[in-house]
This record gives sequence, structure tokens and C-alpha cells, in this order.
Amino acid sequence: MSLESARKHLEERGYLDRLIEPEASTATVELAAAAVGVEPGQIAKTLSFLVGEEPVLIIAEGMARIDNRKFKDRFHKKAKMIPPEQVEEKIGHAPGGVCPFGIREGVAVYLDESLRRYEVVYPAAGNAHSAVRLTPAELAECADALGWVDVCKEPVSTP
Repeated sequence: MSLESARKHLEERGYLDRLIEPEASTATVELAAAAVGVEPGQIAKTLSFLVGEEPVLIIAEGMARIDNRKFKDRFHKKAKMIPPEQVEEKIGHAPGGVCPFGIREGVAVYLDESLRRYEVVYPAAGNAHSAVRLTPAELAECADALGWVDVCKEPVSTP
């Protein structure tokens, strides 16, 4: 999987023309913001969790942090990140390029309310040198998101 599967996913949904492939790394929020030329909050970071044994992706604004109480209230389990060495196996993308596009079958995807603060956001696209320019509504559609959740602490960045 990786960039190729993400690229195919984006093409099938009509968003391939939004793919950005900078030379600079986009592996972290800070690097992605610098590479794309936006503020860190506009980077739509994809966080990988296990809810029981099931992988779940939460996409949140770049500076957001998971609120453990909100996560447990929503998913009825403590927030448990997937260990880095297991992310690619469970999700289909390696850390630094995790995104909701072209992922393994059965991975649940949710968008955190923190993303709604921005008109445009930039999730990764399968590797550490990619991003996709989307509105939050387009991201929800393109990612086949199961819905919006509120599992992050109050954002520290401002649009």
C-alpha cells in the first residue's frame, strides 16, 4: 500500500488533482506545514488507535491533542495508539504517511470536530512527501468517514 494505494483512492473519487508532492518531508505536522506553506492547524493529522482489537483512524487538526475522557466516552475504551511497528500492518500506511486513503478493509475512519475550524485542510497521502488539499466536507466524503466526533482537547492553534 502507501502512496500508490492512496493515489488510486484519490483518482477513483476525483481528487487526484489535489495531490501535492513536495520535495520536503511532510512526516510531521510541523514539517508538513512548512512544506505546504500553511499553518500547522491546517494539517489534518491522522491518528491510529486500537479500539479493542479494531483499528480506528481519527483525523484531527494538526495541533489538536486527544482528550482521553472524550475518547473513552465516545468509543467506550481507553485511547490506545497503535504501536508504530504495527501501524503499516493494521492500516496500510507507514508512520509519517498515514492517511485515510487506500487503507486496509475494515479500518473505521472518523473526523474530529477540530477540523471544521478551517476552510481547507491537508491530510497526508500515503507517504512522508505528500498532502492533499481538501475542504473538511470533501475529506469526510473522500475518506469514507463514518462521521464526526469530538475527541480532542480544545485546540491551541487559531485559524
